[in-house]
Amino acid sequence: QVQLGESGGGLVQPGGSLRLSCAASGFIFSMYAMNWYRQAPGKQRELVAAITSGGGTNYADSVKGRFTISRDNAKKTVYLEMNSLKPEDTAVYYCNVYRNLRYYWGQGTQVTVSS
Repeated sequence: QVQLGESGGGLVQPGGSLRLSCAASGFIFSMYAMNWYRQAPGKQRELVAAITSGGGTNYADSVKGRFTISRDNAKKTVYLEMNSLKPEDTAVYYCNVYRNLRYYWGQGTQVTVSS
């Protein structure tokens, strides 16, 4: 079955960087677009970045120029490189894939930006 596992979260100071990873299994990874979402306390889950099967990318306005999504099809892994982090980036980050008319989610990884 489809499984997604995020890692790489943690506590970082404002202006710092983190790299999140999402390892996928149970489907032909190279054929599907992959997404990163985040959910801050008391807020709705929001799309942060997306990457198509062909490598095209799209970003939320709030992270453009600071975050970079990429994928390694051989490793079945999608990454989110986050730079110039701000306190408002604090959230649980999830990776996601839409397959066979449903969304699949990982368990999430906590990112906290604080001094």
